[in-house]
Amino acid sequence: MRGLIRAAALLRQSQSQPRTWLPKAAPIEGPLTLSLLPWIAKHLTPFSSYKGYSTLQTHEPPVLIPPELLSTPSALTPDRRIGEYEDLMATVTNFRGEDRGSMVLAGDVFDVPIRTDIIHRVVKWQLAKRRQGTHSTKTISEVSGTGRKPWRQKGTGRARHGTLRGPQFRHGAACHGPKPRSHAIKLQKKVRRLGLKVALSARTAEGKLLVFEDLELPSHKTKNIVNYVSEMTDAKKVLLVDGGPLDDKLKLATRNLHYVNVLPSIGLNVYSILQHDTLVMTRDAVNRIVERMHTPINR
Repeated sequence: MRGLIRAAALLRQSQSQPRTWLPKAAPIEGPLTLSLLPWIAKHLTPFSSYKGYSTLQTHEPPVLIPPELLSTPSALTPDRRIGEYEDLMATVTNFRGEDRGSMVLAGDVFDVPIRTDIIHRVVKWQLAKRRQGTHSTKTISEVSGTGRKPWRQKGTGRARHGTLRGPQFRHGAACHGPKPRSHAIKLQKKVRRLGLKVALSARTAEGKLLVFEDLELPSHKTKNIVNYVSEMTDAKKVLLVDGGPLDDKLKLATRNLHYVNVLPSIGLNVYSILQHDTLVMTRDAVNRIVERMHTPINR
């Protein structure tokens, strides 16, 4: 009974006293240093890093965190989340930088979740399929040479042999050597299509996808392409994709540049996109790619 009375008295006493959750921090003079980081993480409002951005966990107005306390450089919050299948608005221009309007990029083609495993499977399939497989070696029945027994079976003291065309002799056959074959592996059509969507979405998320009205050049001179590419921001290797057959002026102007390649829309593939940091597509090429991605797969 005495224990219950004492517990009730302690409860009333605790309710009557004001609660103090955090100790009052003393004013800090001078810039904050990294030595204060453990105390701040323990007593002040914590923050968590999500995809490189600092997210405050408090109901108070957000306060700018000093850059000295951040382990990574500060970054701005992106305007959208990647991989939400949202239709995107792209500005259409040309080589001369003129504004030619805008167009909508289909979200199910240019804004799919980034899947590195799918990219790996598609690139592995492409590289295996493009191998010629013409390697060949000669077996013991194909190599040239005599067929007689080199020496008698017994009495010479040497090892017994029946031919000089074996793999242990000079100019002999190759043991277990390669023969012409196909290195191609099977990959589902839906996985190949998804790989192309992921590659296009990655370039779009990086801001490395440019949409042009056309790829017309005034002449076939290489200096035209050199000047246009030099004006692009941070473009080291450019892939130009046109909708239909390639223009002869464009092919002549780019064939002497190792950092500029051209492809028709029907030849656009994942490996070529990954080899170039900047992707330039015409309006017609975008429409054809979207139409191809929306076509049902023949099973």
